[in-house]
Amino acid sequence: MSKQTRHATYDINYHLVWCPKFRRPVLEGAVGARLAELLPEYVRELDGELFDLVVMPDHVHLFASFPPTLAISQIMHRLKSSTSHQLRKEFPHLKSRLPSLWTRSYYIGTAGHVSAATIKRYLDEQKGQ
Repeated sequence: MSKQTRHATYDINYHLVWCPKFRRPVLEGAVGARLAELLPEYVRELDGELFDLVVMPDHVHLFASFPPTLAISQIMHRLKSSTSHQLRKEFPHLKSRLPSLWTRSYYIGTAGHVSAATIKRYLDEQKGQ
């Protein structure tokens, strides 16, 4: 379903994956449960829409849509910094085990209702007109 900003109509869905530093399994129990509470709040603050969230002991999968006014690097920075700050404040043991909660790396995949083949076919048809 398309969404709109003042100047754009968009359908940008991201599959985001990131890990704790050294891929340590620190997202278990209360830490993982709290992260699962925090992420929907932060997604909403970025005017995003959360579709699915899976918190594993050593990584996070987030499937969400965000407006085109935000670069994906900004989205990841804000999600990771906000959750790191809050989790390390609430769970002091995270400060002693890790120099920082998250690695700098992340994975991004995009999904939409139109495949690359459909877009290519449409563009080829436009060339013929």
